[in-house]
Amino acid sequence: MRFASVAYALGSVCAITAAASTQGLYDLIERRLPGHAQDFAFDLNETLQRNETSRQNDHYTITAASNGSISISGNSVSALATGLRRYLVDIAHVDVYWFIGSRLDQASPTLPRPNSTITGASIVPWRYFFNTVTFSYTTPFWSWSDWETELDWLALHGVNLPLAWVGFEKILLDAFQEVNLTTSQILPFFSGPAFQAWNRFGNTQGSWGGDLPLQWIDQQFELQQRILSRMLELGMTPILPAFTGFVPRALVDVHPNATVVNGSQWEDFPSEYTNTTFLEPSDPLFSEVQRIVLNKQLDYYGNITLFYTLDQYNENDPFSGDLDYLRNVTHGTWQSLKSANPGAVWVMQGWLFTSNADFWTNERIEAYLSGVEEDQDMLVLDLFSESQPQWQRTDSYYGKPWIWNQLHDYGGNQGLYGQIDNVTSNPIEALANSSSLVGFGLTPEGQEGNEIMYSLLLDQAWSSTPIDTASYFQTWVHTRYTGRNNSIPEGLYTAWELLRTSAYNNTNLTSNAVSKAIFELAPNITHMTNRTGHHPTTINYDSSVVVDAWKEMYNAATVEPGLWDNAAYTHDFVDVTRQVYSDAFAFAYTALIAAWNSSTNSSTTFQAHADKLILLLRTLDPLLSTLPQFNLASWVSSARSLAPNSTNSSVIADFYEYNARNQITLWGPSGEINDYASKSWGGLVGDYYLSRWLVFLEYIGSVTPSDYKDEVIRERVKGVEDGFQAAGSGLGIRESTGDVRGVVESAVVPALREAGVL
Repeated sequence: MRFASVAYALGSVCAITAAASTQGLYDLIERRLPGHAQDFAFDLNETLQRNETSRQNDHYTITAASNGSISISGNSVSALATGLRRYLVDIAHVDVYWFIGSRLDQASPTLPRPNSTITGASIVPWRYFFNTVTFSYTTPFWSWSDWETELDWLALHGVNLPLAWVGFEKILLDAFQEVNLTTSQILPFFSGPAFQAWNRFGNTQGSWGGDLPLQWIDQQFELQQRILSRMLELGMTPILPAFTGFVPRALVDVHPNATVVNGSQWEDFPSEYTNTTFLEPSDPLFSEVQRIVLNKQLDYYGNITLFYTLDQYNENDPFSGDLDYLRNVTHGTWQSLKSANPGAVWVMQGWLFTSNADFWTNERIEAYLSGVEEDQDMLVLDLFSESQPQWQRTDSYYGKPWIWNQLHDYGGNQGLYGQIDNVTSNPIEALANSSSLVGFGLTPEGQEGNEIMYSLLLDQAWSSTPIDTASYFQTWVHTRYTGRNNSIPEGLYTAWELLRTSAYNNTNLTSNAVSKAIFELAPNITHMTNRTGHHPTTINYDSSVVVDAWKEMYNAATVEPGLWDNAAYTHDFVDVTRQVYSDAFAFAYTALIAAWNSSTNSSTTFQAHADKLILLLRTLDPLLSTLPQFNLASWVSSARSLAPNSTNSSVIADFYEYNARNQITLWGPSGEINDYASKSWGGLVGDYYLSRWLVFLEYIGSVTPSDYKDEVIRERVKGVEDGFQAAGSGLGIRESTGDVRGVVESAVVPALREAGVL
């Protein structure tokens, strides 16, 4: 299909050839505030023809019109959408959120009018969103309803340059078929639904547990068409995938003279699933496949973008470190893009310069980037700017346009975490010191929590000075908990101020991302606590402050019981409770190991410590299970629901469920990156983590430190892990009751008191 509404046209001139429309914004209001579209008047003033790759900054104005409507004018659809959110947050005191969805229905039935003129202007032209792996850690099993909420959130937060990876396997399948590979030669190359990001990166090839069904490929392609159509309606410029060079091994059977090399092994995966074949960009076949890939997307989607994502060395070193070789790789790749589309811009994640820093010396980085001879033909995502920025050491990527990004979260881990100072001050400093900085963005591996940190950076893109986070958190509380039937107790403001100055104010960047609860890790007697780096278990704040925040939140519901019926409150309360449990478990584990190693250890003392760990897990599980967003059942159900209604539907559903279970546990056929994408989810805590810890506690309770054998406990724990992989077992599946208050009062509060937390 071709979309009727196209925001910007492709071509070397890149001028706007189709008028942008505000209809998408009226449609958004009708979706989220039915009956109120007539209250708004959007005025799009595109005063300049803009080059799509060097877009100007956006601006908006909000006023009360003489006819009584709420007038929002601006120079782009994205500016208008941002202005709409400013009205909703600052005047109507409502917003759209992750997990709990739209709260716009809590606005006054008669929408308030602004009593003065409100203006806003972006300080960067582009606001980027998504990490390539977000499409595997968070969205692989999303329905269109999930995507609708996501895209509304993106539009209202001013995102105008999102990655659009869904359904790319259809494009590759078509392209490989056009160069004479058969379907039976192509399908074994693709990875399963929960692992496609790493197949696209060239880290993995093939699928453990079964082959990717054609039905999945067709289904996701149809979903991508809807996603792209909505992105365009809401004023976004999608970034589409390009051909990276990774190909099925069968390619050399069909094209024996093709110039190929095998990529490096990734994360100790067996060669069956890694060492992906790479077609060198110097080979004419590379350009041919690139042309087919870009033209297929043009045929299917229309002329909708100039931006193409392309990452060839994500956690894989190049075949050679020779400077000429590196330059030739990028030069050939760039030329293949420009031959297929003269206006193409290559979007590259800069993660390789962080993850493989030993290989990527400055000399090699400069040589690699120099292969793209026109700076404006590349856009580099400085992927982890808040913790490990690369733009400074590379002299702003040697002149290439780049975007400052907050990564924040690895694997979809769920700890409370933020760097409020870094994400407000550092991008402003970067903008003052780098003439090639063109945007701010968000690149979380998994979109699993701490939403305030992501909103904060996107809002910083509209402020020329660092945002006052104390005021920002106050506004967040006022808007988030506003409801028609309850006021906002002062304790909620106090709770979030405590969180702002503790969990959300990490300045110790030895632990530089969302923390992981140690109960999510395969138990051992060492290396569990005080881990640093990207998957830290270090507690970088006074844990008693988070407990105080929990108390303030709990007492707020005593003052205003209606909060128990407030979706925002119950979500946040469960999330903060989860963190209190995580911290308490770490301290209890430390005490248990100390007691076990003590010369005065007794079975009674040891069992008392063990009982505390078991109590914490057994009472956390039912609390997490109350809400679907904290429940394993939702993840499994969303995976199984994508199976077709056909004679083999149960087989396909089981394959999807296996993918869903494997990613968040073993992550690989044999646990190659075990627990990387762990989650504190109901069902997972009770039937997986608790089961592993029971095996561990039973074993160390029966041996002395001198008799402990790591291989024995590993074998026993692995038995639990393997058993959990089976689809259809029912393990970990719980009903989401919604009864947060009941579980808190009957189980959580008594358990925290018994554990000495309260």
